[in-house]
Amino acid sequence: MKSITNYELQITIPDSTSPISPACRTVFCIGETVLDIIFNDDHPVASKPGGSMLNTAVSLGRAGIHVEFISDIANDRPGELIIRFLEENLTGTSYITRYSGEKTTIALAFLDNQGDADYSFYTGSTKEMFAGTLPVPTKNDIVVFGSFFSLTDGVHEKLQTFLNLSNQNGALILYDPNFRRPHLNELSRVMPRILENISIATIIRGSDEDFLYIFATKDPWGAYTKIRNRDAKVLIYTRSNEDVSIMGGNQRSSVPVPKIDPMSTIGAGDAFNAGMIYSFIKMGIGREQIPFLPVNEWEKITGYAIRFSQNVCMSLDNYISHDLIISLEK
Repeated sequence: MKSITNYELQITIPDSTSPISPACRTVFCIGETVLDIIFNDDHPVASKPGGSMLNTAVSLGRAGIHVEFISDIANDRPGELIIRFLEENLTGTSYITRYSGEKTTIALAFLDNQGDADYSFYTGSTKEMFAGTLPVPTKNDIVVFGSFFSLTDGVHEKLQTFLNLSNQNGALILYDPNFRRPHLNELSRVMPRILENISIATIIRGSDEDFLYIFATKDPWGAYTKIRNRDAKVLIYTRSNEDVSIMGGNQRSSVPVPKIDPMSTIGAGDAFNAGMIYSFIKMGIGREQIPFLPVNEWEKITGYAIRFSQNVCMSLDNYISHDLIISLEK
């Protein structure tokens, strides 16, 4: 896998570059919880716990990373199913709030011939998030958040308080906008919140679809010019099976993506995020090092992320397979 540099690098190495031990790191994934019912040719073919941050958390748990999922889950039968699934996949549930008298949100996902999904959501829980005790991330930890969940009333303000504390403590923060067409009519209202999320993030990982809807651009550099003055450190720009673009810090580069014939793209971006985080932990990379990483390091990181993402695309699961985990350990 070859990385293509588009302008001259001027690498500056910070004073503290010692790798961080995986044993002292926790990943906190914050987001909504849904139950995905997947349809192919208008027939239901699978049911999976879902939500973008849940998908990321489960992939990390399966990969042996210490991860905690922060969410709310209804006290109904689907909710019990989801809790058991998380525990079976070594995903922490200590910061999940359980609600009685509410229903789990259901997402109907209709796959097309390319494995892409069109969604219909049936929202159950109406309770506010973060009713319980939240963790206090430290300098070595990683926080992952995003989706429209992070922009909603009653969530965004509390989330920003948590993110500000995480930022002050030196945690690495990854933001995935995951902004989709159904929310376009609300873009002007939530744009200040999107920009606030961008400003606090160490890394923004978004797709061409995200930035087309948010900034009306199809160009990776065009998207980066929109965020680079908002204190964002690095933009990772993905385009399905096209090159991944990396911009920020000391370099701008791209990494090619092998062609595959996907069964389902549900969870592909979430697994990409998990692959990046997995590499940060395995390579001992913390927030302070992110702006100074050279091209060859980003090539390794992106290679893990692509591998995770493509693995998810080859099944109806929203998370990496156990076969991939075995291959990672070799």
